[in-house]
Amino acid sequence: MSIQENGKVVSCAHLGGALFELTFEAPAICAAAQPGQFVHIACGEGNLLRRPISICDVQGDQMRIAFQVKGSGTKWLSARKAGDMLDVLGPLGHGFDFARLGERPVFIGGGIGVPPMLYAMKQTKAAGAQPTAILGFRTKDAVILEPDFEEVGTTHICTDDGSYGVPGFVTDELKLHVESFTGVAACGPKPMLRAIAAVAEEAGLPCQVSMEERMGCGIGACLVCACALKGENGETKYGHVCKNGPVFDAKEVEW
Repeated sequence: MSIQENGKVVSCAHLGGALFELTFEAPAICAAAQPGQFVHIACGEGNLLRRPISICDVQGDQMRIAFQVKGSGTKWLSARKAGDMLDVLGPLGHGFDFARLGERPVFIGGGIGVPPMLYAMKQTKAAGAQPTAILGFRTKDAVILEPDFEEVGTTHICTDDGSYGVPGFVTDELKLHVESFTGVAACGPKPMLRAIAAVAEEAGLPCQVSMEERMGCGIGACLVCACALKGENGETKYGHVCKNGPVFDAKEVEW
């Protein structure tokens, strides 16, 4: 069940470029949050629709999010200061099923799909697993949260232009180590998720993907985040990323 809570901003920091990190207090939402879920935040009186943002981490009563400024709503959010209040709805959606990822899961994030992988990776380690992260960015200047991931487990950084870490895509790094993993969890652009799903299927690994879609209501009442899924007898059916996801079994998705 989702909770509407007034969250008190603890801090807001610029990560570089258009990326920001914000921490706020929301005891009830934090207590219910699961890795892979998201929160829906009201971003000022002039923005009617809430902004969906993945949960990056939870520590006690404090929730951490990382987001990219794309419009007036996220710009408003990036200007919050310690002590400001946020109208937060959450946690929303379905998260990752750790039981299906095994003892050596790999968490793959691309761009703004990187933040939610941190909470998931931390929770699997706390449960006794040995997680690995493969994180992809366009360039060195776009790399975020690297020290946080390295504290949890082995972390591979990939950059499209080769300016930092391993040159190339996350799928290239996944192929190199795929035999070491027991399950795959990923979040990022759809083309990246499609490629990861193909590698996982070829290797016979279970794969869960967190889909990125624009959202309106966040609770499945509108059709903004509809996505095509595989139905019975090869027919296409439609689900809502906000309600049925954002995490899906990769084999469910109509790529």
